[in-house]
Amino acid sequence: MRSTHTPSGRLRDSSSPWHHHHALRLATDSTTHLLRTAQGGPCGDCGNHVHWYWSIEHQPICLHPHELPAAAVPEVHRWHIGGGIAYPAGDGSSWCRITHRTLCPALDTPRPLTQHLARLRQHLALETRRRLDAGTFTPPGREPSAGLRTLPLCQPARPVVDLLGSRYLATQPIAEIRCVARTRRHTRCLHRVLAPRKPHGTWRLTPLLTGRPPVLPAVEIAVYDLGHLAHAEQQRWRAQHCPTHALIPEVTDVVPESWEIFDPLRHHQHTATRLPAGRTRHRRRG
Repeated sequence: MRSTHTPSGRLRDSSSPWHHHHALRLATDSTTHLLRTAQGGPCGDCGNHVHWYWSIEHQPICLHPHELPAAAVPEVHRWHIGGGIAYPAGDGSSWCRITHRTLCPALDTPRPLTQHLARLRQHLALETRRRLDAGTFTPPGREPSAGLRTLPLCQPARPVVDLLGSRYLATQPIAEIRCVARTRRHTRCLHRVLAPRKPHGTWRLTPLLTGRPPVLPAVEIAVYDLGHLAHAEQQRWRAQHCPTHALIPEVTDVVPESWEIFDPLRHHQHTATRLPAGRTRHRRRG
């Protein structure tokens, strides 16, 4: 079974009746099982176009939007689409799909790539550079480097966040914090809390200890400060909702929000002592 339809036959004027390849997906907000075309959009890390599908494990999977020759893709990286669902490994045809993460120029290569995939990854890197130079793409929490890739700035695995007058420890990098709300299909929302058209927080250096005896070294740590945002916007972050679900009264959550009260003693290993490169050095008395 091919993961997308192959053009066949021509109209009387010799033109092809197929203009685009349309993969299939299940609409994430649909209460039915009707098939839809793949949910496309830009990658948040590199800006290149990607397709989102549901996997057989009912998890979202991000795929490169085009089919590739199966011979050029190691078997471990092969995917195919059947009935709008993404399945790992090939389907026996000479074509397959591949996850975007394998090719994304903003991420580390998972393992040595074939020559074909290396060239494709280089092409995506050039597209990312073109978008950065044109000002049409700005990765959240990142800035362009001198090369073809975008390098992470200050993105500790578990960042410290100032929010609603308290200091919290997040469970994942700021740009990856995902909305916990339930969709109409009873799945977890795919959107992130950090939204392009919403005001962002500010990285600051603040004292590690506040009102405690000097048990730990007197150092300053990088904190993602949301305290300057409007109260409603801080509440949205605290509830861990995307802008859309923040507007829905009494929205139901799939999982609890994952903030943890920051404790300098227990969470010392999660602190970062420098600001993102190239950022103004902000200090705030705690």
